[in-house]
Amino acid sequence: MKTDFTIAQLADPEIDAANTILRNCVHCGFCTATCPTYVLLGDELDSPRGRIYLIKNLLEQNKPATNKVVKHIDRCLSCLSCMTTCPASVDYMHLVDRARAHIFDSFSRPWADQMLRVLLALVVPNPGVFRWALIGARLARPFRALFPGRLKGLIGMAPKKIAKASLVDRAQVFACEGKRCLRVALMTGCAQQVLRPAINEATVRLLTRHGCEVVVASGAGCCGALVHHMGREIEARIQAKTNIGAWEKVIEDGGLDAIVINASGCGTTVKDYGWLLKDEPDWAERAKTISALTRDVSEVVTDLDLKEFIADTRPVVAYHSACSMQHGQKLTDGPKNLLTQAGFEVVSPGEGHLCCGSAGTYNILQPEIATRLQERKIGHLKATGADVIATGNIGCLVQIAGGDWGKTKAPPVVHTVELLDWATGGPKPSGLP
Repeated sequence: MKTDFTIAQLADPEIDAANTILRNCVHCGFCTATCPTYVLLGDELDSPRGRIYLIKNLLEQNKPATNKVVKHIDRCLSCLSCMTTCPASVDYMHLVDRARAHIFDSFSRPWADQMLRVLLALVVPNPGVFRWALIGARLARPFRALFPGRLKGLIGMAPKKIAKASLVDRAQVFACEGKRCLRVALMTGCAQQVLRPAINEATVRLLTRHGCEVVVASGAGCCGALVHHMGREIEARIQAKTNIGAWEKVIEDGGLDAIVINASGCGTTVKDYGWLLKDEPDWAERAKTISALTRDVSEVVTDLDLKEFIADTRPVVAYHSACSMQHGQKLTDGPKNLLTQAGFEVVSPGEGHLCCGSAGTYNILQPEIATRLQERKIGHLKATGADVIATGNIGCLVQIAGGDWGKTKAPPVVHTVELLDWATGGPKPSGLP
């Protein structure tokens, strides 16, 4: 793609990086076939190729974003399916992130939209606040029809039961069983420890059972993905630096073999800290070090020898590969192989490359499109006839479990590590028959 940035514009490292990405695009359109919003809407501007043209003009002109540009950029899920498909290796992820930052700096959103985004940025990354917000939303459920627009949908999404805070999520060290083979730090996350604390508990049991000393670092918190995808770059960098500092202290205290993340959306972001902080001299190399240590829990467990299968039943598992897992981190077969190795029969739903509609806060900010994708995904999962659904990302888990399954009883939706933990001696995941 031909670009027309000025020499002065290219002196900005962010624009220079965007220029390189734009010039790699060859307009082939392969990306359109795997883009969820283009598949649903059929609008060229809701395809990666169309958005790339919008972003090119936006950055070249260096003017405030228009309503048209914001509409189509906001509709992007950042599922990154286009990057898996692209034959030219266009780095769409970093390009759309640059566009979102430009929109945040230059565009004045309607008051209600702006307040909702501020609310999400304040509440979701803070587990204590998020827990109280969910309790309030649960109490408001009978009156949700009285609330306006997306706030009504947000209240409707609140779980009927909110689990108690888990002791596992406190800063501490979990000793391994038997001889230690690895020392790892577990990122306990923000939304996940509120919505499904059993995932972190299962992760700790699984890792310690297989010879890993697990450290929950003091001071580590949200990965920064939520604010980053809203274009709030300063907040995202602050959260990244906080985590880097927390994990560096663990490294100083006794070294680390890996930073383990069991929410693939977070993993994609932390693995990208090196890029996020590349232009800050005091942080660039430190961020690269942390990114290089970061691994999805399935990657770590793959390198360990799974203990003998203990659970006496083997339900059929439909594995839903989160976009951040298969497209963001390029991890496709590992989780499925682990489940098969543990004795489960694993099936894959149709259109496995398409997003379920969760995409961080997308299901809140773009509820109509998210619901259509959710219904499409549930239809394919139904067709597998599986007894249980497994995934490696909390957003997908909540989105699929909370959908409309019609007259069919919804199968339990669990995290992959919950099944692996059960298979090797842990408790049966909640909801399994």
